[in-house]
Amino acid sequence: MARHGENIRKRADGRWEGRYPVYSQEKGKKIYRSVYAPTYDGVRKKLTILKNLSENAGDGMGKRDDICCDVKLTDMAQKWLVEVQTKRKPSTYVKYSVIYQNYIEAIFPEALLGEMTDTFVKEKITEGLSDSVRNSIYCVLNQILKFASEKDMAYMPSLRKPAQTTRRKTIRVLTQREQKELISALYQEMNLYKMAVLLCLLTGLRLGELCALKWSDIDFENKIFTVNRTVQRLYAEEKKTVLLESPPKSESSKREIPLSEEAFLLLMKFQNGKEYVFGGDKPLEPRTLQYYFKKICKDTGMPDKNFHILRHTFSTNCIEGGMDVKSLSEMLGHSDVQITLNRYVHPSMDSKRQYLNALSRFYGQICGQAG
Repeated sequence: MARHGENIRKRADGRWEGRYPVYSQEKGKKIYRSVYAPTYDGVRKKLTILKNLSENAGDGMGKRDDICCDVKLTDMAQKWLVEVQTKRKPSTYVKYSVIYQNYIEAIFPEALLGEMTDTFVKEKITEGLSDSVRNSIYCVLNQILKFASEKDMAYMPSLRKPAQTTRRKTIRVLTQREQKELISALYQEMNLYKMAVLLCLLTGLRLGELCALKWSDIDFENKIFTVNRTVQRLYAEEKKTVLLESPPKSESSKREIPLSEEAFLLLMKFQNGKEYVFGGDKPLEPRTLQYYFKKICKDTGMPDKNFHILRHTFSTNCIEGGMDVKSLSEMLGHSDVQITLNRYVHPSMDSKRQYLNALSRFYGQICGQAG
């Protein structure tokens, strides 16, 4: 039964009606709208959803509010994924689809679009997830809500991402001793795979960019090569995967990188009539190069390393060698110099020790003058 002040009534046709206020910019005043449901509890739930939305949306309320109360998040997500598949890169679609299928679909199976408020979502997402997964979930949810707003279906405010619960992991790089052992092993009976590993140390290329490199990307006259594409293994259907060649990660990833004299001579040595530098007639399978790198690590007695540590090592060596951050950022293909600063501009322990030793010598000179 409706309670006094709730603005809920039972209509003559048997349905329940709930009325709620919204501000009409067109009329310049508050007006009332209605929602309907077969039961009193159904209408009350819809009014609660609309109240929560109005607190988050402010003047944005009033745009197809009934959709918020009747459409499931999962139904909207399916429509959004169709658009992503047709308009975005395949790798982007796969990433979003995996997050949706593995997490969102299970966490919010019956949630209505209008229930997706900060409080509701925070209560549903468990504490056991990593910051990376949690951020990905929020990213996909906000994309779905934005899609709903853009399609003129409902006004949905963005969700606020929660604060990080763990500290950002320290970037791992090869030690000086490990670099010496690795480079020594690479120059012994050099082959294409070893050259690929060494080229990453010399240029900081991403694994997929390295595997997709073509001879036509290299300007031997000016000793410059261009990053035009990347390759990665993605999920297709029925848990099968395909090797997909596509444009680089972002617009900033399309870049020109100068070749050092050493890298230039190595490439000249292995030049052949094939299309791809390391794969021959097709892109090199990234997993093949990863496995080969791990084998080198094992053969040289180094702990097991991920291939990406080579890119981190290159970047750290450049900074410690005095390279300016802007130049390094462009060579790495970062979209923002701040990314480079946050990841790589951190003095090593040896550098910190040198600074402190210099400070001790300075203090010693002061003490000597005072004496």
